[in-house]
Amino acid sequence: MVRLALYQPDIPQNTGTIMRLAACLGVGLDVIGPLGFVWDEKRMRRAGMDYREIAAVTKHSSWETFQSNRTGRLVLLTTRAALPFNDFAFSDDDVLLLGRESAGVPDEVHRAADARLLIPMVEPARSLNVAISAAIVVAEALRQTSSWPALPSP
Repeated sequence: MVRLALYQPDIPQNTGTIMRLAACLGVGLDVIGPLGFVWDEKRMRRAGMDYREIAAVTKHSSWETFQSNRTGRLVLLTTRAALPFNDFAFSDDDVLLLGRESAGVPDEVHRAADARLLIPMVEPARSLNVAISAAIVVAEALRQTSSWPALPSP
C-alpha cells in the first residue's frame, strides 16, 4: 500500500496532521530523522490527537536507515519537479516523500528519488503547506490504485 514519508520535519503540528491523515486513510507513515523538534508525548498528543494510537508510524534515525528499510518507488513531492502529480501513474507500493518545511530535501535525496512530482499552482504562489500537499497527492495515489479504505457497515 502507498506510504507517506517525512524527511526531517521541522514542525510538530504538521507532523501530527500528516499522522492523522495517514491514520484516517490507513496508510503507513515514515518519519525520517533527525527531527527539527523534540518527539515527546506532550507535543505529539497535541499535534496528532488520539489518532497517534491508530497511525502506523515508523521512525528512522537517518536517511540511510530509511533507505535501507524502504521498499517500492520513492516519489518525491517537490517544487523543483517538472511533472505534475496528476500526470503520474502511481503504484500501490509507492512511498510519497515530503521534505522539510524550511528547506525541502538536499540534492542527495532529490537524486535518490525514482520520480519527482509537483502540484501545479497559480503564479506567484510558491508552495503549499506540507500537510495539504500530502493530502492532495496521497488522495490521487489512493484513487489510482483503488486503495481507499472501505466504509464501515451501517
